[in-house]
Amino acid sequence: MLQVASSVRRLYHKFMNKVALTGWIDKNAEQFTQLADEIWAHPEVAWDEYTAVRLQARLLQDHGFAILENVGGIETAFSAQWGKSGPVIGFLGEYDALPGLSQKSISRKAPVIPDAPGHGCGHNLLGTGCLSAAVAAKCWLESTGSAGTVRYYGCPGEEQISGKTFMAREGAFDDLSAALNYHPGTLNMPGKGTAIGVNDITFRFAGTAAHAGGSPEKGRSALDAVELMNVGVNYLREHVPEKVRIHYAITHGGDVPNIVPDRAEVWYFIRALERDVLDEVTNRVRKIAQGAAMMTDTEVSEVLNGACLSVLNNHYLADLHYRAMETIGPIDFTEEEMRFAGEINNEYPKENARNLFRGLRIPDEWKQKVETLKKLPLAPENLPAMNQEEIGTGSTDVGDVSWITPLTMFRTACFPTGATGHSWGITAASGTTIGHKGMLHAAKIMALVAVDLFKDPEHLRAARKEFEEKTQGNPYTCPIPANVAPPKGRN
Repeated sequence: MLQVASSVRRLYHKFMNKVALTGWIDKNAEQFTQLADEIWAHPEVAWDEYTAVRLQARLLQDHGFAILENVGGIETAFSAQWGKSGPVIGFLGEYDALPGLSQKSISRKAPVIPDAPGHGCGHNLLGTGCLSAAVAAKCWLESTGSAGTVRYYGCPGEEQISGKTFMAREGAFDDLSAALNYHPGTLNMPGKGTAIGVNDITFRFAGTAAHAGGSPEKGRSALDAVELMNVGVNYLREHVPEKVRIHYAITHGGDVPNIVPDRAEVWYFIRALERDVLDEVTNRVRKIAQGAAMMTDTEVSEVLNGACLSVLNNHYLADLHYRAMETIGPIDFTEEEMRFAGEINNEYPKENARNLFRGLRIPDEWKQKVETLKKLPLAPENLPAMNQEEIGTGSTDVGDVSWITPLTMFRTACFPTGATGHSWGITAASGTTIGHKGMLHAAKIMALVAVDLFKDPEHLRAARKEFEEKTQGNPYTCPIPANVAPPKGRN
């Protein structure tokens, strides 16, 4: 089990400058890497992150944070706070794993337990990196006697894109002066791009069971309705805007072949950048579902499981992050780590690494260095924001927080350059020193930015001004209605 040294509980280094702050993170790195590894070794899918919550809350309590449980009415959501005055800076952590991505920390595909979950998105690093930054910022406030409040959020269910949305609906982020967040990735880069919003809906069809061989005419197949719906949606794809994404999984299609299925269901993620476009496309999908029910003489109902908004990255905060990156310098990956990453890259198509910078706007002065980075299995350099025009077609519930308070979401190099997101290679790297180094790099960056925000009110004023200009006339409205309850875990 995770053990926090008693000396850490009692004493903190007295530091006044940024160099000493990042040095404190280095000196205390073991407790944070151990926490990340404990979460990696006990992967838990969305809404079931009980072990991760217990481990994180215990460490934060050891550092003097007050814990608030069941934030937003979710068993695996919590917040931890230190301080009662001054600006309130939030750190958004996550810890859910992905189903079916169990993997040993080796450079070939080898699950620990076949079909079990694994950290194929690096959330063991994401949550622990944000937690580490929060503890370091707290220590800086304590040792300098500065006014400020640090709040860490343990956020569940990001892979189901709704944990923070449920928390936001209950006002969990309303009093923040700013929020800081990062995501493990393949590059060290501030975030100025965006990610699209999503509606998470299950469509359930009800028909009539019958003997499939003896009296099929008496049956009304719910599975036929699901399949017709999916065909209709696939035709719809030709007639939606470019950045719209629609994906589905049939979660029930009957029990045995010789019974006409009287119930079937299909689970949809519908994604778009603008909320009005998302609502329009979702309504068209609903009409297709209704049409499929009419064609099969079945009935259809729907369950809204969750939703989130697009990400509104704050460019002023992103520039502060790059300044912090320049202060820290690049990540020092060893030859052994480079070799390991190269072995993982060899298991993926070579174009993955070659396309590392696809879609980014590369300044002229960086083009030569970018060509060098493309040839490396890990990218240690700190890069300026090159994604101002990038519309990421994934989604994250960080988006909801970004419409409530100034927020930026940046990346650090935790993974080999060729590993595909949500795959075994990401899980493998997330349990190694490669992931640790990228995580601690992120923690230092966020801690330095938090100190900037605490020390100089002008930074918060500038970030807030940009936020208010971008959200003028478009205040945050939670996309999940009040009558939709958060999911419950299995424990």
